[in-house]
Amino acid sequence: MSEHLLDAKGLNCPLPILKTKKALKDVPIGETLEVLSTDPGSIADFEAFCRTTGNQLVEHTTEDGVYRFIIRHT
Repeated sequence: MSEHLLDAKGLNCPLPILKTKKALKDVPIGETLEVLSTDPGSIADFEAFCRTTGNQLVEHTTEDGVYRFIIRHT
């Protein structure tokens, strides 16, 4: 389980990424942020976000239309 949680369900691109970027400011380096989203485009968005920001996409799962991302703040 992540130490921090961001519920971005019901939001469409680019809001999940923008809210994640803001939420990561409150996550200490080395800790993780769990993000929940219902936007199907969020899979590619979070992969690109982590690649460009240097944060680590630790895990990504999908269940019942909810996309779950675990991001380690680096």
